[in-house]
Amino acid sequence: MRLPDQVTGSFLVGLGLAAAYGGWLLPPVPGQPIGPNVFPLVIGTGLALCGLAIVFGIGHTFEEEEEIIPIEAGRAQAPTGKLYGLRALLPPALLLFYVAAAERLGFIITAALVVYATATALGARWRLSLPLAVLAPIGIHLIFSKLLRVPLPAGLLPMPW
Repeated sequence: MRLPDQVTGSFLVGLGLAAAYGGWLLPPVPGQPIGPNVFPLVIGTGLALCGLAIVFGIGHTFEEEEEIIPIEAGRAQAPTGKLYGLRALLPPALLLFYVAAAERLGFIITAALVVYATATALGARWRLSLPLAVLAPIGIHLIFSKLLRVPLPAGLLPMPW
């Protein structure tokens, strides 16, 4: 079953607005400008913005047309070999890697490796994977350290803030 982008995007907008509204209802922490309500607000706002991008078709022209794989001899051929199905093990493997390496390497290096591996596994070329691996961990570190006030492991490459 295929749903139009407007339906799925609208669902994400509604889910994001519900998360942001739920975060808005949380009580603030006395004496602190940032409380437990900020995280659902940030996530809900980001989810709603992504849903709006889907509804308005932003990036739709960059998508490749779906390729139909012919069924030969009663079996569908795997897109890229025998080990293609093992990509499903990538998220738990990356999570275990993060748990094992974050204290020694630090958040920035570990997150950069995780982002690079994920982007590459999802089909991004190195020209996109590398900038994502450099910029995304810094942005996430800024959000967690400054906005949410969550300490992240410094490791080998501590951030100057």
